[in-house]
Amino acid sequence: MATGQIFSCSTQALFYNYKQLPIQRMLDFDFLCGRETPSVAGIINPGSEGFQKLFFGQEEIAIPVHSAIEAACAAHPTADVFINFASFRSAAASSMAALKQQTIRVVAIIAEGVPEADTKQLIAYARANNKVLIGPATVGGIQAGAFKIGDTAGTIDNIIQCKLYRPGSVGFVSKSGGMSNEMYNTIARVTDGIYEGIAIGGDVFPGSTLSDHVLRFNNIPQVKMMVVLGELGGRDEYSLVDALKQGKVNKPVVAWVSGTCARLFKSEVQFGHAGAKSGGEMESAQAKNQALKEAGAVVPTSYEAFEASIKETFDKLVEEGKIMPVKEVTPPQIPEDLNTAIKSGKVRAPTHIISTISDDRGEEPSYGGVPMSTIIERGYGVGDVISLLWFKRSLPRYCTQFIETCIMLCADHGPCVSGAHNTIVTARAGKDLVSSLVSGLLTIGPRFGGAIDDAARYFKDAYDRSLTPYEFVEGMKKKGIRVPGIGHRIKRGDNRDKRVELLQKFARTYFPSVKYMEYAVQVETYTLSKANNLVLNVDGAIGSLFLDLLAGSGMFTKQEIDEIVDIGYLNGLFVLARSIGLIGHTFDQKRLKQPLYRHPWEDVLYTK
Repeated sequence: MATGQIFSCSTQALFYNYKQLPIQRMLDFDFLCGRETPSVAGIINPGSEGFQKLFFGQEEIAIPVHSAIEAACAAHPTADVFINFASFRSAAASSMAALKQQTIRVVAIIAEGVPEADTKQLIAYARANNKVLIGPATVGGIQAGAFKIGDTAGTIDNIIQCKLYRPGSVGFVSKSGGMSNEMYNTIARVTDGIYEGIAIGGDVFPGSTLSDHVLRFNNIPQVKMMVVLGELGGRDEYSLVDALKQGKVNKPVVAWVSGTCARLFKSEVQFGHAGAKSGGEMESAQAKNQALKEAGAVVPTSYEAFEASIKETFDKLVEEGKIMPVKEVTPPQIPEDLNTAIKSGKVRAPTHIISTISDDRGEEPSYGGVPMSTIIERGYGVGDVISLLWFKRSLPRYCTQFIETCIMLCADHGPCVSGAHNTIVTARAGKDLVSSLVSGLLTIGPRFGGAIDDAARYFKDAYDRSLTPYEFVEGMKKKGIRVPGIGHRIKRGDNRDKRVELLQKFARTYFPSVKYMEYAVQVETYTLSKANNLVLNVDGAIGSLFLDLLAGSGMFTKQEIDEIVDIGYLNGLFVLARSIGLIGHTFDQKRLKQPLYRHPWEDVLYTK
């Protein structure tokens, strides 16, 4: 491996398996460092393509999303780092695919638990093809003031505190990502900060070793000293011992191997990482620390003394003139996300939507303020749910039963009515359920099923103004308006609509008052004297009876009743009910595998 610097202020990466927060943290770090271009060139999300919106400073940018690694590499040939956030199940395959791309030089595998056999294959391929593999089980790495991988170094506040927005003089390498964050802080307190930091990962077989990176740091002129944090288990540290003994490292190395407390336990102890398990005396922290010390590394007596050793080594280099003071710079202010600022009380922002009927926050959704569990426990029906969501109150049981009765009676009226016909034709054209349903619903209007609101509106106005049926009907005739709710293409005075009779029977049995319905019946009596087909239809029956429901329940003001009628609540009842039948017709046609419908020409009058 050896060679030198692997990142720079122009390094760009491809991010595999979209994760919003790590990418945004990378972009925020870019802005903090004064980069001109974002470090994330593209995102690879198998099965997805398009763009993801993120922020680069105050500017919102669109980062391309690709469905395949090959396509992403072809689209972004300058992106040479592959950051793999895939799960341990698929991390190996996707990492190998990335390593095989000519444009990729560095692959970082975040997942832990990648099968060891797969990891060994990745390591062998990377070494054979002169590529850098960081991880598995890594948080990644960072070059101060230039580039960072994913969540490396944590929050922006920590990055600023550790002075990572500008380069220092220390090269740092560790197995642990969590301890890396701690050490960045420690190093910043007693030196001018790090130049580059790498967490190689805590699995048994890391893609690159501590010594790989120390030897690399040794070739980077800006790195004046190295800090190494190892841990018990494995023999990785001994490759560094050999490099020191062979004189391959000519810069000071301050090292500590954690895990000295393991000897206090009577049995073998498995620490956090898969590789943090001593397999014998040579793999103990004490043996490694002693070997490093004998090889020439600066090794403190304890982790607590680590900071002092780093400071002493740094100060000596400053005295010798090998390290010149770093000019401090003030990093730019990262714009705060709106949601974060609102939570902290720094800003206030208007909402874009108002909702008063339901709430999906908290442990469970609620309808009209009633928790979902309560709706189930109390045995509420569809009518009760409609009363909560439409009327924002729990209506009496007879009201919700009436609503349910209307839904049942209006669910369907055979295949010949316009709505069902449209749905059937659309379904037979091979369209999906939603398209078939909507084609039927679009026929609902003043001439088909959409007269309930108008019937209620005109009946209410006439009754409230004490108009006689004669005055009402003749007045509508003078205006050129047909009386909504009156008239039927098939039903007659001697063949009434059974649905109307059932609704009237229910209302007379349960409603405290049916004044509007009785007025509608009087109007029907008058219209039947003119023509036998001018009967009260189901629209008129529902419209007049809903007025009685609203007025008789005592739960609505006059203003609320007028508003309900004006908004179109009652037509909504027909739309809801008829959707059931239209869905049924769609399923029926598809189940019967009916072919494309073509209207017979003999049923068309062709004329000039």
